Amino acid sequence: MSDPNKDAYTQAGVDIRAGDDAVSLIKKHAAATLRPEVLEGIGGFAGLFSARFENLEDPVLVSATDGVGTKLLIAQTLGRHDTIGIDAVAMVVDDIVCNGAEPLFLLDYIACGKLVPERIAEIVSGIAEGCRIAGCALLGGETAEHPGAMDPDAYDLATFGVGVVARARMLGTERVRDGDVIVDLRSSGLHANGYSLVRKIILDRDLSLDVRPPDVEGTLGDALLTPCRIHAPAVLAAARATEIHAAAHVTGGGIEANLARVLPQGLGATLHLGSWQRPPIFTYLGETGGLSEIEMRKVFNLGLGMAIFLPSSSLDVAVDVLGASGEIATVIGEVAAGHGVVIDG
Repeated sequence: MSDPNKDAYTQAGVDIRAGDDAVSLIKKHAAATLRPEVLEGIGGFAGLFSARFENLEDPVLVSATDGVGTKLLIAQTLGRHDTIGIDAVAMVVDDIVCNGAEPLFLLDYIACGKLVPERIAEIVSGIAEGCRIAGCALLGGETAEHPGAMDPDAYDLATFGVGVVARARMLGTERVRDGDVIVDLRSSGLHANGYSLVRKIILDRDLSLDVRPPDVEGTLGDALLTPCRIHAPAVLAAARATEIHAAAHVTGGGIEANLARVLPQGLGATLHLGSWQRPPIFTYLGETGGLSEIEMRKVFNLGLGMAIFLPSSSLDVAVDVLGASGEIATVIGEVAAGHGVVIDG
C-alpha cells in the first residue's frame, strides 16, 4: 500500500534526498584530492581538467578502468567499507603507470541496492585516500540506487582513470631487451584478485573470518581486506631517475600471464623461486584449500605486486629510489632469449 507521506519515486525505492546527502558528504573527501589542473570537480554534470601539458612533448593520454571483484563481498560481510576504495584506485592507477603515465584524475561509479549516505561516504573516503596516495584527483563520479536489482545492503564499485606520458617516455614491450633485470615491488597481500577462489575455500570449509591463521597478523578478515599497495608513485619516481623499460602489474591471471604481457617475441623471463618473500596468507590459503603451486601462480600475486624490467646499469639507482618511496624492491629474475615466463627452483 502506498504511503501518502512519501513521493512516488521514494515509494519505488529511490531516495533522492539520500542521494543529495551522500553528495554533500562526498565533496569534502574529493576536495582533499584536487590538483591545480582541476577546473570543476564534484557537483557539476561533468568534471573539468585542464589539458595543457606544457612540460611534456607529444603527450599521450592513457586510460584504464577496473573494479575490485568479489573482495567487495568480504567488506560487506564484515561491514567495513573504508579501505575498499583504495583497492579500486590501485587497480586502475597501477595499470596506467605500466605505460609510464602519471595518473591525473579518477572517476568512480557506485551502484547500491539502498543508498545509505554514511556508507557511501565511507567508501568514497577510501577512494579519496587512494587518490591522495597516487597523486591524482577524484574528479567526479556517480552513485546509483538500484532497488529490486540489488539487495539493500549490496553495492558494486568501479573506477575509471586517465594519465599522461610523453610519447618518448612511454614504457612497454618494445623497450624490453635481452639481459634486462626484473625487480619486484612487494605486494601487501592478495590485492584485489582471486577472491572468488578465496570465498569458495571459506565456504567449503566453513571458515570464520575471525579465525587467526598461523603467522598472519590479525584475523583472516583483516588479511583479506588489507588494501592494495599503490605502486604508481614509486614507479614514476624510478622512471624519472633512471632508465626503465617496462612494468607489469600482477593482477588477474597471476604471475606468469601478467609478466608475459610485456615480453616481446623471442624473449622470455626467468624468475627465481625464493628470491621474493611470500606473505603467510598465501601459504594458509594454499594449504587450507589444497591448492597446487601451479594453480596458486595462476590466481594470486604471491607477493609480487609489480614487476619492473630495466637494464642492469639502472638497477642500483632504481632500487634506491624505490626504497626511498617506501617500496620493498627485490631482484627476482632476468630477461633472455626464449618464450614466456619460467619460474625455476
